[in-house]
Amino acid sequence: MKIQKMPRLSDKRLWRINALGRSGRTWARQRIMMNEQGIRIQKLPRLSKPILIAGFDGWGNALDVSNTMVEYLIRKLQAESFASLDPDMFYRYDEARPLLDVVKGEMKSYMPPGGGFHAAHPKGNDLVIMKANEPQLRWFRFADEFFALCKKLDVETVITLGSMYDNVLHSDRLISGIASDEALFSRLKEERVTPISYQGPAAIHAIIQSEGQKKGFRCVSLWGHCPFYLEGIVHFGVLSALARLLRTLFGFELDVGELDTAWEELNEKIYKLVEENPDLQEVVREIRKSKMKGSLKQTAKSEKVINLKDFLESR
Repeated sequence: MKIQKMPRLSDKRLWRINALGRSGRTWARQRIMMNEQGIRIQKLPRLSKPILIAGFDGWGNALDVSNTMVEYLIRKLQAESFASLDPDMFYRYDEARPLLDVVKGEMKSYMPPGGGFHAAHPKGNDLVIMKANEPQLRWFRFADEFFALCKKLDVETVITLGSMYDNVLHSDRLISGIASDEALFSRLKEERVTPISYQGPAAIHAIIQSEGQKKGFRCVSLWGHCPFYLEGIVHFGVLSALARLLRTLFGFELDVGELDTAWEELNEKIYKLVEENPDLQEVVREIRKSKMKGSLKQTAKSEKVINLKDFLESR
């Protein structure tokens, strides 16, 4: 039986709960949990009809596209933090373990999983940028608090970012998506975003999309497609394409020159590695043949994968 960690209580409060008996303790703890806030707001920023962009580290973050995209937005737009997630509410520490920094027997830092919200004011549109580990617990509770915050900030449009492994080449810039209404969907088609067709396990993006639509928000989920034969890098090519798409669709200024330069350098290194690796050359040929036929047949990922981090760090 798995026991979830409860919020920390004062000694006086804990004594009162223990005095209630087993059923009373369960009821009391549930009441306390209901009153706990999973999103801790330090100070609400002043924003004008902001758009919210959310990226998560975790299951839907192939080649670190989703996580790095929101990191880039926060840094380039000089976004300021104003709210954070309570890690006790949404994460399991035995699965997403806190990170320690210990130097010569002294603990320098202790960082649990979590995330936060940042406000930015680029030309064109104010933004709220969320960067977080994908929540592991209480997804519907998370969605309720997420959209309650959106209402406080007067957010009408919510974009979630993800990335997946697919039968694509490393030079491809394929982005797919779903939208909550026809107007948004038409805009995606105008920008050549591929409509998603999928049946299978879901990420937190699906809960946000579903609950947001029910609550009357305009919701978009955009997904970058990454080559299944590569690991251990950030795909700056897909990042550059995604950044351009975001600024075009939602009308804010963003310099992507840094992403373009990083991709040019990385693409050259990938090209050289593929030229030196017969197995990868075969994979690339098969994908090209499938694309010409209009049908992509999956190649087993575990058989022919190269971890570029090992190669790039050794050179």
